[in-house]
Amino acid sequence: MGACSRLRSAIPRARLAAAIAAGCALAPMPSAAFELLGICLFGTCRQDDDQGLIAPKPYTATLEVLTDGSPDPELEKAVRNASLVWQERDKPAAGSAGLLTRAKADYRRILAALYIEARYDAEISISWNGREIADLPAGTELPDSAQLTITVRAGPPFRFGRTEIVNRAPVATTRRDRVADPAGEGFLTGAPARATAVNKAGRLATDAWRQQGYAKARVASRKVTADHNAGELNVTLEIEPGERASYGPVTVKGTERMRPSFVARQTGLAAGAEYDPDDLKRAEQRLQRLGVFSSVSLKEADRIGPDGALPFTLTVRESKLRRIGMGATVSTVDGAGLEGFWLHRNLFGRAERLRFDGRISGIGSTASFDEFDYFLGSELTLPGRFTPDTDIVIGGFFEREVLDLYSKNRGSTSVYANHFFSDELTGRIGTFVTYGEYDDVFGVRRFGVAGLEAGIEYDTRDSKLDPTSGFHARFTGKPFYEWEFGNAVGKLEAELRAYHALGAEERTVLAARLKAGTIFGASLSQIPQDELFLAGGGTSVRGYAYRGIGVDVSGGTSGGRSLLEASAEIRQDITDTIGIVGFADIGHVNNGSIPDFSGDIRIGAGIGLRYNTGLGPLRLDAAVPLNRQSGDPAFGIYAGIGQAF
Repeated sequence: MGACSRLRSAIPRARLAAAIAAGCALAPMPSAAFELLGICLFGTCRQDDDQGLIAPKPYTATLEVLTDGSPDPELEKAVRNASLVWQERDKPAAGSAGLLTRAKADYRRILAALYIEARYDAEISISWNGREIADLPAGTELPDSAQLTITVRAGPPFRFGRTEIVNRAPVATTRRDRVADPAGEGFLTGAPARATAVNKAGRLATDAWRQQGYAKARVASRKVTADHNAGELNVTLEIEPGERASYGPVTVKGTERMRPSFVARQTGLAAGAEYDPDDLKRAEQRLQRLGVFSSVSLKEADRIGPDGALPFTLTVRESKLRRIGMGATVSTVDGAGLEGFWLHRNLFGRAERLRFDGRISGIGSTASFDEFDYFLGSELTLPGRFTPDTDIVIGGFFEREVLDLYSKNRGSTSVYANHFFSDELTGRIGTFVTYGEYDDVFGVRRFGVAGLEAGIEYDTRDSKLDPTSGFHARFTGKPFYEWEFGNAVGKLEAELRAYHALGAEERTVLAARLKAGTIFGASLSQIPQDELFLAGGGTSVRGYAYRGIGVDVSGGTSGGRSLLEASAEIRQDITDTIGIVGFADIGHVNNGSIPDFSGDIRIGAGIGLRYNTGLGPLRLDAAVPLNRQSGDPAFGIYAGIGQAF
């Protein structure tokens, strides 16, 4: 009998020894499962017997874990997490049979945990009243409140001796096809022989082939030898790459109103192109981005066709066609507000989205309807035009806005093309026409603006609402012509945000933001106020009024032609749901197109509270202006969803 067979037959016996002296050539497992030395470590390798539903059987449990005769808290933690007997000791089992089934299943579960911790020389005992559970015959009746004792006696961690991967993939010629070296992930001589490292090495070795077009690459065999005298695990993985594959037909299932041909095109899997697993990930993301599906599943066929083509089956589930939403806000300063939207997700079968938005605010803060803020807009999005990654967005709106420094009534229409170059890089280009009336420090004036706008955005944040790592960079250029005064104007804006978590648990996050902008081509009085730069507010310089920081001109304050802003935060998690933030913001708005710091530099600082909802943190910040000027508030309180930046 081979060592693997001995292990399998020994599993249910008392004082199970994990010491296996012979090598085991294991049969290849499905991708969702991983078995090492006969023990299922990941996924479903075999099914346990179902429990019967009978009278509950309460019990108690004790647990002791020793390494070379001494307590081992770290290993004990791993065993506790693996043991169902321990984890569910407060939950009665389904009778004696259910308790015995639970306990007997623990042998494999605990042994798998030991393998993950590189412990291949251990004894496991699960006993009741001095009798090993594995030796109890079927039908044994246990008393209520029976005490089960779990004892693990382990030796020191094993280390890898010989590590070998047979039939490695050639070195990738392009950066995006490169896969991490298994040695760099812990699969090398002298490293702790964790079962997870063996599993990861096999996955990386097959991924390296898949990245080069070999869709059915697999681990053909795993040969594992435990040398107990040396305390080493020798592992040989043999990779079978199969044949190179190209994309075959995409069969679409589950559509109701969507056109299957359009859905297949949106995958971007061009027939005949070389297989690339990254393409599959992007295909699913592209389909989710349409906003019309509640679920998307893209599956490759089991076999590659005689022509080298690999067919795919795409199964989707469509969301409801229409959506409506309403909301309300209340402010002691700005009064009450109402907002709502109506959305149609799929007008003509190609995920065309039509959305109407409306909102009104300032209710109760004034008796005059003229002092209310209101907005009414619509937007039509046509996805997958020109390329699967290009959307056309046609929009228009009318709004009235009343701020401390100016009020405006304006209407606008625009056409933009949004392109997704990659998961991190997106671009936008379009044209717009705006006409409006403005009442500000310069008097009542009308502006007509027509222009172009182009922007690019690079985003590697791990979360949009609560980032802890990565960067977010944005640059926008906006040349336009204002025909009431006859000026050609250019506007540039750039912003960079960075995040870095400290410590192994990443409970402390450092965040920083820098923003700059400039406008050139006309004087302040001949540029609309909403194109000029203003600072202040909950996502700008806290401690000051929203868009309340500008430049002093004769008769009041105006927006400026240049802007500099910077923010720094320290975010600290106190519990899993509560966090605090300390922050400082600085802002400078200048009359000239290039900041010369001749005006006031505004600085705000404060503290904030965060409550993690699971979807994103609720934000409450309190800030004070450190160099308060006449007209500035004494403090500011800001609330919202997500971090300030």
